[in-house]
Amino acid sequence: MTTAATLARPVEPGAAPPEGRRTRRVPRWVWVALVCVTWLVVWSFTRGHDTVQVSGTDQTDLHRRLGDFANGLGGNGFTRAVADAINVIIEFFQNLISTPAPPRPAPQVGWLGVVAVATWVGYAIATWRIAVLVAVSFLAFGVFGFWQDSMDLLIVTLVSVFIAVVIGFPLAVWIGLSRRAATVITPVLDMLQTMPTFVYLMFVFILFGIGAPNAVVCTVAYAVPPIVRIAGFGIRDVSATTIEATNSLGQTTAQRLWKVQVPMARKTIILGLNQTILAALSIAIIAGYVNGPGLGKPVLSALTQNDFGAGLVPGLLIVLMGIMFDRTTTAASERTESATRGGHDDPRRRRIVLGVTLVPVAVAVWYSRYSLDAANFPTNGLTRSVANGANDVADAVINAVEPLANSFKNLVSYGLLNPLQSVLADSPWWLALAALLALGVIIGGRRAALPSVVCLGLIFALDLWNDTMIVLTMTLVATLLVMVLAFVFGVWMARNRRADLVIRPLLDAGQTIPAFVYLIPVLALFGSTRFTAIIASVVYAAPAAIKLVCDGVRGVSPAVVEACCSTGSTTWQEITKVQLPMARGSLVLATNQGLLYVLAMVVIGGLVGAGALGYDVIYGIAHIDYAGKGIAAGFSIVLLGIFIDRVVRAAAERAG
Repeated sequence: MTTAATLARPVEPGAAPPEGRRTRRVPRWVWVALVCVTWLVVWSFTRGHDTVQVSGTDQTDLHRRLGDFANGLGGNGFTRAVADAINVIIEFFQNLISTPAPPRPAPQVGWLGVVAVATWVGYAIATWRIAVLVAVSFLAFGVFGFWQDSMDLLIVTLVSVFIAVVIGFPLAVWIGLSRRAATVITPVLDMLQTMPTFVYLMFVFILFGIGAPNAVVCTVAYAVPPIVRIAGFGIRDVSATTIEATNSLGQTTAQRLWKVQVPMARKTIILGLNQTILAALSIAIIAGYVNGPGLGKPVLSALTQNDFGAGLVPGLLIVLMGIMFDRTTTAASERTESATRGGHDDPRRRRIVLGVTLVPVAVAVWYSRYSLDAANFPTNGLTRSVANGANDVADAVINAVEPLANSFKNLVSYGLLNPLQSVLADSPWWLALAALLALGVIIGGRRAALPSVVCLGLIFALDLWNDTMIVLTMTLVATLLVMVLAFVFGVWMARNRRADLVIRPLLDAGQTIPAFVYLIPVLALFGSTRFTAIIASVVYAAPAAIKLVCDGVRGVSPAVVEACCSTGSTTWQEITKVQLPMARGSLVLATNQGLLYVLAMVVIGGLVGAGALGYDVIYGIAHIDYAGKGIAAGFSIVLLGIFIDRVVRAAAERAG
């Protein structure tokens, strides 16, 4: 009867087709809430049972087997040959510009010759402004009393970058030409970039021992992914029309690669080189943990002595070296691009200037070989004065904010951290695993199901489930604090150019200064606790999240915002009803990056009382008998990071 009536109803010309019957679906947040409530109910009856806790220095059979396997890899002929070769190269350059070359009481080339050569190279590959920057940077290394450590860091960085480029560029070409190669290599790069640097250190320590070989191999492993990813993208991104045009001319693959794709991707390749250099510098301090030469050693020494000022000076010199490399490679890229397009530089005049300036450079090098004043940088008390001043400022700030900071610490610890840790770490392993798996599938969808099963299953198999849950607790709390900061400052910067002008340089500094430097005042403020690790993680992760939220909100069309204003909406309505919803993709990305940045600080947090997986890794490095447990902890961190990343990525893709 109903069907007949519907068919009999007249349809107007141009009317939209009738809508099908829609099925009302239960919102995802309802499923999430249901899982959480069920988890809490079961937890209230089972808390403290089957937590599979492996505390302190206890080890399982798996950890012992992993340790035996790792120890069996070290000390073989191949690793000894590689270590000897690296030692020979590093010692050659150290004798050349850094340490005394017996029987001489100074290096072969003194500081004056090194500054002159570096300045000339800065002008030769870039501009006179870069030459001035290079000269000032090198002089700062000596004036602040860290000439030898700076030269050692420069040597380790450049040698590591050279090896990284030799390994990475062919791989970049391969993935740029073959999608199948990209499919195979990309997961390896993901793992190398997700794995905490201390975990690299442990493997390399077992294979190569301590000293320069460990520092170089560890730095190469960390610095290879940027050049492979970015240069490969540049080669693959060359216009299809251009490729088609070269094919029509009958060029071979090699001709097309070297005459078209690589030249057209030159700017992107140099960007990859830039990022590789900065990645190599970022691991400098961690390399100092295994006696790697460079500025990392004085920073670590300051950390153990709780001397903020003494760590600040070498930390800032690492930042200065990073800025010098960044500006130099960028300017070199721009100059090459300008010269290719027939820029304003007169090549003949430039060659004359370079030839003439070689004369004073040669004189400076000769003089530095025969005069001790030009060979060893003069000493002064500037470093200690700056360190004392920094310590006085830090003490004043700590005394001023200590009551408020302790109140905040108690609020977060008792109001959020302790209850959440109790639920995650005190739940039976089977309950926590089932609940996390269910939440992963609900939030990330079917695409997140397989990674969730694999990652959580392997974490349990590594016998460190309880420690992983404690780390997950700290990661979630730190990420929550990061996102609160990201929303407040990101939206403020997006809506106010003056705020952006003031805050953005501070964010740049927060991303560049080595984590160990700001760990010292945080340690002085909160003591050796897990809260110190959380705050250090927030400081490390917040800049990236704030910038992403700012860029997302600023990217909302001004026409849409103007239309919202014209309807009489308040500022709060404009932000919450228009700008934040339309920047949803950037907000999800900011959350993802915040989680991963926080997780990257887990091991460093182990140095300041955070315990759990970070402590397991540190203890494994310091005690070879516990290397197996340290390796298991390192892989648990990686698996936790992959689990979080895949769930958040899948959720972001579904949200569009």
